[in-house]
Amino acid sequence: MDLQPDALVGQMVDGRYLVQAKLARGGMATVYEALDVRLDRIVALKVMHRHLADDPDFVARFQREARSAARLAHPHVVGVFDQGAADGLVYLAMEYVPGRTLRDIMREFGPLTPEQALVMLDPILEGLAAAHAAGFVHRDIKPENVLVSDDGRVKVADFGLARAVATSNSSATQGVLIGTVAYLSPEQVERGEADERSDIYAAGILLFEMVTGQVPHAGDSPLAIAYQHVNQDVPTPSSILAGIPADVDALVITSTRRNAGQRYQHTTDFLADVRRVRQVLPAPRPFTETRATLVVDANTSARLAAGAPNTQRSNASALFARPARKPSRALIKIALAATAVVIAIVAGLFVANAFGNKVPMPNVVGLNIEAARTTLATTGLSLEVGSEQFSETAPATTVLATDPAAGSDIKENGSVSATVSKGPERYTIPDIKGKTPSQATAALASIPVTVGSQAQTFDNTAPTGTIAGTDPAIGSSVKRDTVVNLLISKGPEPVSVPIVVGKKLTGATAALNAVGLNPIVTQEFSETIAEGRVISVAPASGTTVNSGTDVQLLVSDGPPPVVVPKLIDLRRNEAVAALRKVGLKVRIVAGQATPLNRVYSQNPAAGTQIPKGSTVTISVI
Repeated sequence: MDLQPDALVGQMVDGRYLVQAKLARGGMATVYEALDVRLDRIVALKVMHRHLADDPDFVARFQREARSAARLAHPHVVGVFDQGAADGLVYLAMEYVPGRTLRDIMREFGPLTPEQALVMLDPILEGLAAAHAAGFVHRDIKPENVLVSDDGRVKVADFGLARAVATSNSSATQGVLIGTVAYLSPEQVERGEADERSDIYAAGILLFEMVTGQVPHAGDSPLAIAYQHVNQDVPTPSSILAGIPADVDALVITSTRRNAGQRYQHTTDFLADVRRVRQVLPAPRPFTETRATLVVDANTSARLAAGAPNTQRSNASALFARPARKPSRALIKIALAATAVVIAIVAGLFVANAFGNKVPMPNVVGLNIEAARTTLATTGLSLEVGSEQFSETAPATTVLATDPAAGSDIKENGSVSATVSKGPERYTIPDIKGKTPSQATAALASIPVTVGSQAQTFDNTAPTGTIAGTDPAIGSSVKRDTVVNLLISKGPEPVSVPIVVGKKLTGATAALNAVGLNPIVTQEFSETIAEGRVISVAPASGTTVNSGTDVQLLVSDGPPPVVVPKLIDLRRNEAVAALRKVGLKVRIVAGQATPLNRVYSQNPAAGTQIPKGSTVTISVI
């Protein structure tokens, strides 16, 4: 039979799944609550819309991605049990999570407090980190794909489905993801590419929306929103809603940078910073009972009453767990008992606090050490550096956390222990040039980097077989676990001596330098080669030599100098003949009458050395 997706309630799908209720309808599929009659368990049955089920290209990709997603098992990822096609339907059988989506929660309660938002984001990032480690990229992180069960468990849904749609070539899938353009990274918009950092970008947008109640980019059309992702930075949440801490701003900005290389490179890095920020923020407070039913175990209640942070990162039950049915009398008795425990604990805390004067702990997170000391001194408190840790977002000497935390009570004149930033974790690649590969590997073991591949290169200074350099370069500042590749010297590069005879010295030197040769210049007089031009080269032009070899250039100094002869008292014609004999020219200065016809002065003087061809002036009387 040819079943219609909207009329499946009460029908059996593929002889196995008895559809019991319709849960939701989205852009790709309709989700039903169904009974797996074979295993006697409730599942969520996601049935693809007809226009997708009729597309063979999509169905093939959908089945392939579903098989891959079924291998992903994690407490914060919705499990995939089965997939199939029958009766004209294409379906996916998944873990049934009774509760609601993050979208439902934000629609009901509006913006979450930063503390509540980070409690929600923590398990989302845990699930993403596990998926990324297994080689999965979600591609469609949004509030609709985050499920919160009635008992507070947080799970990410629909791994692989976005890829099945995004990689389909059929027009049947065109526009299916257009509704999620608010969370698409710039690289997804521009090139259709997605990796771990794309999911990090979407998670950053998710955090922005949780604390502000709106997405950062809006427009009249999906195209206008996509344009903003590519061309505009995500603003800080505090610029939208006052009172949001700077640390939360930093989380959003670092995770949503338009250049993927400047974001968190791994989800685990994002998660680590989220947990660091959670330590310095006040404990997350539950929503008021007039807005949501609150279910909290006694231990968690005690921690919240005492103002301590909720250490149950993977469970949001302390914030908004809403039971599916009216509580029984037994549950009411348990709740009353838990309430009595909380009252007793609070009373005990009151009595304990009644002895000794206490002051509220100021918030000095984000200040440098000296500023924090000054702030604490105003309330009579002192500061000690308890530990230091690296931070990609906080400059060195910045306070990352305090014990006790901000807002806690502390005895007057008490001491505060601070965790201080050491700045970004960076290491300098040591100078290993000239060392053997084994020596270089041992030297690099002193810093937390990974020695990668080896490649050969010519080098004029490193002996053959030794280290000529590294990639990244020697002296570079790199992050932990950076892969450092070794460049092994093949010795100097063979080159051919260029033709430089007859060239001017500057041109000959440039030609030799261009091929890595070292010109050595000597000069000599030449009657035939003009001054400043190359007379000869050794080794000869065309000879193959190693790069860095010295090349001898013999450069003309022009003709040798001429000694000016003694001309005074010589007759005019004798003086002219003497000058011409040595290659000099003559200029005669004489009056109208020269009765003696002899030289009485000369310039330059006799014995002076001047270039051949120069002019000598003689005066005749």
